[in-house]
Amino acid sequence: MQRRHLLFAAPAALAAPFTRAQAFPARPLRYIVPVAAGGGSDLVGRTVTERWAKTLGQGFVVENIGGGGGAIACQTTARAAPDGYTLLQGYVATHGTSPATRSRLPYDALKDFTPVGMIGGTPNVLVVGSQLPVANVKEFVAYLRANPAKVSYGSAGPGSLTHLTMELFKQQAGSFMVHLPYRGIAPAFTDLLGGQTQAMFPGLAAALPHIRSGRVRALAVTGLQRHALLKDVPTLIEAGFQGFDALQWYGVVAPAGLPAPVLKTLNDTLNAVLTGGDLRDKLSAEAVEPMPMAPDVFARYIAADIARWTKLARERKIELDA
Repeated sequence: MQRRHLLFAAPAALAAPFTRAQAFPARPLRYIVPVAAGGGSDLVGRTVTERWAKTLGQGFVVENIGGGGGAIACQTTARAAPDGYTLLQGYVATHGTSPATRSRLPYDALKDFTPVGMIGGTPNVLVVGSQLPVANVKEFVAYLRANPAKVSYGSAGPGSLTHLTMELFKQQAGSFMVHLPYRGIAPAFTDLLGGQTQAMFPGLAAALPHIRSGRVRALAVTGLQRHALLKDVPTLIEAGFQGFDALQWYGVVAPAGLPAPVLKTLNDTLNAVLTGGDLRDKLSAEAVEPMPMAPDVFARYIAADIARWTKLARERKIELDA
């Protein structure tokens, strides 16, 4: 599925600090979002590019290319000319969990792309159905051990972050839960709310309405610190679990071989957008916190995320191409 939308730049005067006499950019940029229009990733991409266009001095043509878990969009980007005019909104699936769980991806997440910069991240949150008699992580682990194989958890699909995060939790807790994969987070929530499953590890944005309604109970969040929207909910690290600094993240990548001056222009302007204006408030709908990074820092982040989930996938024998 493809959808295009042109986001126009502001008058050139507003972009003067970054464009000056540079040849790049001389025309609108293609910004590929690897999911269908209307979801959280799409909202993040359109929110960022709307403001980025004003700073960069050129518009963005936002194009949704779904299919293959983001593989089609990644292939399309990797094959484009490395001139800065084709960008991809890579995220934790395309450049994290999929490379870790699929040995036959039609792209190399590290070699086929130039990391441009991080946009931001949102935590996943461990939630249980309100009918489960537990109030915190310690009680949940005790309940799992006292009721082996009687608790099931839903995920957005095999190999998704919601799947791998719960597998990491199970590994460290030394407990067992039955995995029930769904085709997306919405049907997984339907069964959690209906009592067909008892636990889940969704992204915070998807979980918030149900937490606030009292229909699910939040036990802990991933990340290095508590989230401002759930100040009373501890991190998994606070609860004694290690390796839960991972987030559901979004960033920008380009085809491999991007010229250094073009990369600098893109990174400088993206980071300027992330650190100024009203972007933080606009991204709050998806509970995304801006995380500006230099290209080399973002490259190391991607490599570390792939390594993290690859190690877990091997230990838990999660291979989706087998």
